[in-house]
Amino acid sequence: MYLRHFAFTRLPFAATLEADHLFASAARQEAEARLRHLLELRAIGLLTGEVGCGKTTVCRAVTANLHPGLYRVLYVSLTTGNVMDMYKSIAWELGLPAERSRAAAYRAIRSEITRQVQEARLLPVLIIDEAQFLRTDVLHDLRLLTNYTMDSEHRLCLLLVGLTELRRRLSMAVHESLSQRLVVRHHLGGLLRAELDAYLAHHLQLAGCELPLFEPPAAEALFHASRGLPRQINRRIAHYALSACALGNAHSVTAEHLQTALDELRP
Repeated sequence: MYLRHFAFTRLPFAATLEADHLFASAARQEAEARLRHLLELRAIGLLTGEVGCGKTTVCRAVTANLHPGLYRVLYVSLTTGNVMDMYKSIAWELGLPAERSRAAAYRAIRSEITRQVQEARLLPVLIIDEAQFLRTDVLHDLRLLTNYTMDSEHRLCLLLVGLTELRRRLSMAVHESLSQRLVVRHHLGGLLRAELDAYLAHHLQLAGCELPLFEPPAAEALFHASRGLPRQINRRIAHYALSACALGNAHSVTAEHLQTALDELRP
């Protein structure tokens, strides 16, 4: 609707961007540094955050820069099933046929991981997204998958990604053995208020616009309404605010346009 009005070459707040086009916020840079450290350690890590803070985006940015000749990234987001469902998802990522029994699936996955490490010289990196939905038995088996040669050798890097509640779950006594093996724990925050103007300018420039379209009161209202969460900014509030601005035949987004967007978004 507003592409022609603002002469954009693309939607400025699209859902996905190439890794090298992502805004380098302080929260994102810290999270990426933690994940790179996790890869160096070849261990188990935990990344949590609120809905829309950019957890998956951070993982995508880090894995996009991994050398394909050194790493094998396995991404699993189906987390509501049982242990066999998880094994099938991991086996599919590894290119393995589905096994009928839990024990056979476990052995096949471990054998393939060992082959990749010892023969192909690859480090498998298993990322489990939406991990807050994982059942207790699935979490237990995921920990077992990382056990090699009585804990003296790390052949699989495991990253659990989920909402804040996942941190609380892993602090429970039933998960103590897994919790003790978490060498990286990081909670991803949103944008800082001081970063928002640069964030908006960055996305507008990607769409071919060099002018600051959001007036200061509008940017302030946007930050408070979104709590600095990128998804709230990108897919919802900024998008609707630009639409309201275009419908009003205006050339900058005002606080009134922001309020119109927020009214439209209310259920």
